[in-house]
Amino acid sequence: MSDARVEQQQRPASGTVLLVLVGLGIAFALLVALLAAAKTHSGPIYGEANMLYAALVLYAGAATLYMGYGVTGIERYVNAASLLTAVGFIANTAAVAHRWSVAGRPPFSNMYEMLLSFVWTLALLTLIAERAYKVKIIGSITMPITVVSVILMQLLPSDVRPLVPALQSTWLQVHVTLAMLSYAACALSFALAMMFLIQDNMKTESFQALTSTGMVAIYASMLLTRFRGGALGVTAYDLEAKSEVMVSRGHALFIRIPDLGWLYLIVLLSALVPLLLYIVGQLKKDESFFDMASKGMFVTLLLQAVGLAIFIARVKNGRYGAPEAEGLYATSLPANPFLLAGIVGGIVAGLLYLLLLWRREGLQKMMPPADVLDNVTYKIICIAFPLLTLMIAAGAYWANQAWGSYWSWDPKETWAAITWIVYAGYLHMRITRGWRGRRAAWFAILGFAVVIFTFFGVTYLLPGLHAYAAG
Repeated sequence: MSDARVEQQQRPASGTVLLVLVGLGIAFALLVALLAAAKTHSGPIYGEANMLYAALVLYAGAATLYMGYGVTGIERYVNAASLLTAVGFIANTAAVAHRWSVAGRPPFSNMYEMLLSFVWTLALLTLIAERAYKVKIIGSITMPITVVSVILMQLLPSDVRPLVPALQSTWLQVHVTLAMLSYAACALSFALAMMFLIQDNMKTESFQALTSTGMVAIYASMLLTRFRGGALGVTAYDLEAKSEVMVSRGHALFIRIPDLGWLYLIVLLSALVPLLLYIVGQLKKDESFFDMASKGMFVTLLLQAVGLAIFIARVKNGRYGAPEAEGLYATSLPANPFLLAGIVGGIVAGLLYLLLLWRREGLQKMMPPADVLDNVTYKIICIAFPLLTLMIAAGAYWANQAWGSYWSWDPKETWAAITWIVYAGYLHMRITRGWRGRRAAWFAILGFAVVIFTFFGVTYLLPGLHAYAAG
């Protein structure tokens, strides 16, 4: 009895410590920003930049507490996290409203503005899922996505620019509004599907293999597009003009940071090792290989952290040569946001896997039953799919007005159609074949992977008529 009382007395104390630390961290970050804004007279306190920074701080605090809830199960962590998410959403709303007011139009014209709308929608859907479906732990997946997205926004060009003629249409606003709503719903369905797999007792080593595959995909994409003789190709940046250095129209100058490519090759190989160990363990039916793979994940995570630190240091300081031009050129983080987002994304995925590895049983107790998660995922996709359909229809009508053709097989159009087909396949197999459980969950996960490529990858890897949205 006395031991139980001691444990009950210790839990609130430990919960208080994290709450106090997060509260002090948020207060300090906001105070520093407030003093800086007052000193520089950089605009009204309710301006877009200040409100977006406040949203980032609050979302980061919420993500920390959601993760803390996942580790400890202390109820007041998730209550405080939900409150911070709500307050961050209010700040996010203020940033959207200020942008809208300054630009004189909805914030939908470029990647920065689309991310601003995406983050707003994802935070809103997280709050709705918590209250309507009682899925409290969902923020541990959605809020890190939100934090990474806002960090990425800080690196993208945020100047309000005049719209090109193709964008001066009400159908643009309809098209992008539907896109952000549908993509945020797809992100939520992804989080629910991942939670279903956990609750459905999918083996932890299978999650390890999935995480390793994601990391391999990130670094393989980086190296396939940017590895040049041991160096890493990054975009040259004019620090005075605050813009990319262009070789020709639509073609940025790439400079090479020596030896950085080799570092990421090592990270890629370290991510590949746990995946290979998993495959060998499956083939030999030997669980000792799974233990080695988990230990390999720790090494990969540490190497990614080192890679992130070195990337930031080398990109922020230094001038490098380019094979296409003479002389040395600077670069910057704003010129390479998606490289940075990929590295941070790999680290977040690794941390989420470690949370699952350490707290699998506790996490399952915090989640709704598997059949509830399966049904909620289905309901969310039933919302996302009509939005995707209307998005494509509105985009086609807009394209006909702008370019005289409803469909041009532009890469963005093609991948939007592929996204639609994946989710149509999910609904078809569920309604006509009665697919439930893991097969349906994997469909939802695949769909979100295609969404990510459509949203980010196509814009920067497969330029077409939608290339204007990258600016």
